[in-house]
Amino acid sequence: MTLITEHYKIFGRVQGVGFRNATVTHAKKFPVTGTVANVEDYVEIFVSGDEKSVHAFMERILKGPNMFAKISSHTHEQVPYQDFKQFKQV
Repeated sequence: MTLITEHYKIFGRVQGVGFRNATVTHAKKFPVTGTVANVEDYVEIFVSGDEKSVHAFMERILKGPNMFAKISSHTHEQVPYQDFKQFKQV
């Protein structure tokens, strides 16, 4: 099993709508670790785990982690693996 870390920038109505809290709640359902944070006008997610779990988790998040968020676009890239201990808001 190959462990990866991906870095996402999520744009749209993603701040002040519970996006980060909902992302942490969803992360508990997947074997992933990482961080979610507000940065300027977007939300930044670093997520680590096996490739299948990372992609399944992010597929769920990109649908909108809750009914208030509206994602207009996102970028992502694979970065060097980071060994996070849990998934949390920063």
